[in-house]
Amino acid sequence: MNEISRRDEVSLSGAALRGAPWKAAAIGGGAVAATSFGLGVLTGGGDLVWALGLGVSLFALIAAIGAVSKPHEGDRVTRQARLWSLKHPWKFALLPAGITAVLDYPVQLVLDGEGVFGSGVHALWHGALVYLIAGVLTLTMRGRAGSAR
Repeated sequence: MNEISRRDEVSLSGAALRGAPWKAAAIGGGAVAATSFGLGVLTGGGDLVWALGLGVSLFALIAAIGAVSKPHEGDRVTRQARLWSLKHPWKFALLPAGITAVLDYPVQLVLDGEGVFGSGVHALWHGALVYLIAGVLTLTMRGRAGSAR
């Protein structure tokens, strides 16, 4: 009876993300999107949809990794949620992946013109990539959970 519900897992992931470096994530994602689009325009093949998708994905990754990189900072609830996230990296990575898919879907729908289904597939694909990368990076930082006690 030590299992927690899916709702509690999402709550713990959200609590861990509460202290994420949102400003740095927004600046990093925006800078990468602008650079990607700018370089594409200079080389003759600028793709705004791809650049914005990359920026959204990087935004979620920076927030996720920044949140769990310092598990000993923040209030008691945030610290405990971050330790849980480091011990359960694949469950934690679901929330950044969901954030990516939700933020990327309108970009795909409005700017790409692939329709509702095609835009959903692209947004889910970007979310899956963020899930994989965030899970692997959080898994590599698992040692911080033991050293934070």
